[in-house]
Amino acid sequence: MKHAIKLMAGAAIAVSLSACDNGKETEPTETTKTAKSETSEAFNKNPYPSTYKPYPSETVLLQGATVFDGIGNEYQNYDVLLKGGEIAEIGEGLEVDDDVEVVDASGKFVTPGIIDNHSHLGVYPSPGVSAHGDGNEASGPVTAEVWAEHGVWPQDPGFTRALAGGITSLQILPGSANLFGGRGVTVKNVLSRTVQGMKFPDAPYTLKMACGENPKRVYGYGNGGFPGGAPYSRMGNMAGYRNSWIKAADYKKKWDDWDPDSDEAAPARDLELDTLKGVLDGDILVHMHCYRADEMAQVIDMSKEFGYKVASFHHAVESYKIADKLAEENICSSMWADWYGFKMEAYDGIRENIPMVHNAGACAIVHSDSDVGIQRLNQEAAKALADGRRVGIDISKADAWTWLSSNPAKSLGIFDQTGSLEPGKDADVVVWSADPFSVYANAEKVYIDGALMFDADRPQKTPVTDFELGQPGEGDIK
Repeated sequence: MKHAIKLMAGAAIAVSLSACDNGKETEPTETTKTAKSETSEAFNKNPYPSTYKPYPSETVLLQGATVFDGIGNEYQNYDVLLKGGEIAEIGEGLEVDDDVEVVDASGKFVTPGIIDNHSHLGVYPSPGVSAHGDGNEASGPVTAEVWAEHGVWPQDPGFTRALAGGITSLQILPGSANLFGGRGVTVKNVLSRTVQGMKFPDAPYTLKMACGENPKRVYGYGNGGFPGGAPYSRMGNMAGYRNSWIKAADYKKKWDDWDPDSDEAAPARDLELDTLKGVLDGDILVHMHCYRADEMAQVIDMSKEFGYKVASFHHAVESYKIADKLAEENICSSMWADWYGFKMEAYDGIRENIPMVHNAGACAIVHSDSDVGIQRLNQEAAKALADGRRVGIDISKADAWTWLSSNPAKSLGIFDQTGSLEPGKDADVVVWSADPFSVYANAEKVYIDGALMFDADRPQKTPVTDFELGQPGEGDIK
């Protein structure tokens, strides 16, 4: 930020020099031009860029497996070649040089790595004590200016537990206390000293928003205590969103109208509105906590009013009621298999929600929102698959794997890099000991960018964070 402040100071000097010119128009000097150029650069959309570098990898052939490719296809006795950190090839009877490591995957299953698009690992880490609770900036109903990545603790042991469950990427979101909770960040599930070292390269930023009871409870139902105040109702929620979008539209117009080559000073920066402008520009993807179908429909209307798009509704226990509408709008639903009924807005959930959304042609995702659930997302998908079949919705296992890889990747804007076993994509791959829709299946090997990051056969190589070293339960992944 010091760099940005310095640049803004430079712009102020340039304006001051112009004001000393007795109103006469003069040609900009080279110094002034430089200052203006620097001013435009001061609006840096990515001041904390990814420094992620893949761990070293070898060329590996996973041979003779049942393969779910993540986009709906199942292949028997197939090979998957990982080379240079990418999926190099999939097919039958692939031939490789003698020096290539060959993993006998016969009787096993190979899938793309699981992507959890709703996690709070790092901002609500393990151990879950208040000193580590950095997921909700509950100081006001609109905190679009905060970024989850600034609260992530990279040493959270939850990351390695999730790795053992086949999680290769995840979105870390702020909590749902606020109408606008702040920016989310998408990371590769690797250990790093810094969160920047985990950030998924070129993944767009996201914005967490929340519907319904949470903002009302935290603010209006604050019983006069801190923080208290609006919103006090769903009416207040909508008014709060719309007020912010109006401000954001005005802010965006100021920046769009500003010509960095003119003598006019750049608009003043506002961190909150930077994020909302990013949404209106299409650079930042909205992920919105919303349970009820009627609220989702209203949010869709609001998004059209202000010209943005919702990438995914999260928790979405009533998506089945508007599945056709969600398909038409190309909006994903991130859902639990059978977690509902724990509060009024979650009352009308059904176990067939995920398969019904899928069956309507909409984008269905299984998410966790849990440091425990993230370790068994394959089993969550299995439950939903079984519930669908019980009511006659016959979805193949290969199709159901889209709920865990390609669909969450699409919701996060990273599907061109990961989420399926297509040549050229990141080699984020899991070898399962058995059918991953079985409760008896475990992730045996987990590769991220082709690097073997977890190997159940070599527990001594299981990654352990510095925080855990020497403590009871060190590296425990059960």
